[in-house]
Amino acid sequence: MRVLIVQNFDKTGLGQLGVALTEVGAEIIQCNAHLGEPLPADADGHDALVMLGGGQNALDDGHSPYFPQLIELARDFVDKDKAVLGICLGCQLLARAFGGHNRIGGATEFGWHGISLTEEALDDPLFAELPDSFPIFQWHDDTFSLPEDAVRLAASSVTGNQAFRVGRAGYGIQFHFEADRAMVREWNEAFADVIASTNPDWPERHEAEAARHGPEADAVGMALARAWVAAI
Repeated sequence: MRVLIVQNFDKTGLGQLGVALTEVGAEIIQCNAHLGEPLPADADGHDALVMLGGGQNALDDGHSPYFPQLIELARDFVDKDKAVLGICLGCQLLARAFGGHNRIGGATEFGWHGISLTEEALDDPLFAELPDSFPIFQWHDDTFSLPEDAVRLAASSVTGNQAFRVGRAGYGIQFHFEADRAMVREWNEAFADVIASTNPDWPERHEAEAARHGPEADAVGMALARAWVAAI
């Protein structure tokens, strides 16, 4: 299978999703859209699309002028019954693609936080085998309203829309299930200045939180990554 990975920001990565794709021998085609690399015109030639996270917001077309084209591309994948996965910013862009309203600010979550699945998740191919609630890593300030005809799959105490599905296999996931403890440590170094400005106590509490929540979060994240790959 050929999977298009759209990078929206430096120093993000696939984490556990990359492991799951490698396990099935997927061909990964990376497009550094944030650096000006062109997006494909349509979904033809790829079996799935992944839109990764980033520090910009989902309405920032001025900073990221490729956003409208990426949104059209995501719609084309879903309309052609091909799998789409939007993580964090990518989730917010997928919501925008299908008519959801992006809300900038007011929904800040950082670190490992609890997620609760909805009743609809019990019958969903990705979420049905997950625990009803679990901790997972979060890093976002923005949120969105659910697109019309989307199925809401998960929520947190801060953000009502943490995961949704459009079509057969178009998934928007706000939380960073791909970020295991190793990736979080990498982000601690790569984004140290940003974290220090917004969460100055994080270096002191990181290890304790990682020990408390990391094993379960990593296991859930890996299961979710493999389930999405199986849906391609």
